Amino acid sequence: MAEAARSQHSPIPPIYRHFFLYVEPLASLVGAYYALCNPHEYLRLTDPSIAYSKHLPLSTSIILMQLSNLYFLFTINEALVLRATSDINVWRTLLLCLLIADVGHLYSVHPLGFQVYWNLLSWNAIDWGNVGFVYMGATTRICFLAGLGLQGSPSKRRTKRRMKKS
Repeated sequence: MAEAARSQHSPIPPIYRHFFLYVEPLASLVGAYYALCNPHEYLRLTDPSIAYSKHLPLSTSIILMQLSNLYFLFTINEALVLRATSDINVWRTLLLCLLIADVGHLYSVHPLGFQVYWNLLSWNAIDWGNVGFVYMGATTRICFLAGLGLQGSPSKRRTKRRMKKS
């Protein structure tokens, strides 16, 4: 009830609240789960050309646990930090940081070849997460940072100025 009342008075439009407070944290949690609890499948989907043994090297297991932890950090940053405030500056700051992380995440898959960025028909489940979903998240962040749909956004201020001049 309190969250519903808070969301009615929030300067953050519902589409952004829904995506950043629910959809993306849940998707990140799925990534954390696969990296931690199903590492063989995570690796197989990442690079199907490599056959992985039953026992992963210790270094690979550690790296996957660290990756899972970072996915979890991503989850709690959005789900908890953004939920705790409707301060537009906090949202902008966190979303800018996550947009920078999106660029790094997209860069990290470049060893698979540049077709991974555009050949949707060849994507498997992890490609949809590592590329497709990151495209969606980055696009949503760019729209938010550009003020699209926000009260008092630069585009709305320009429109108001033009209307006053007329």
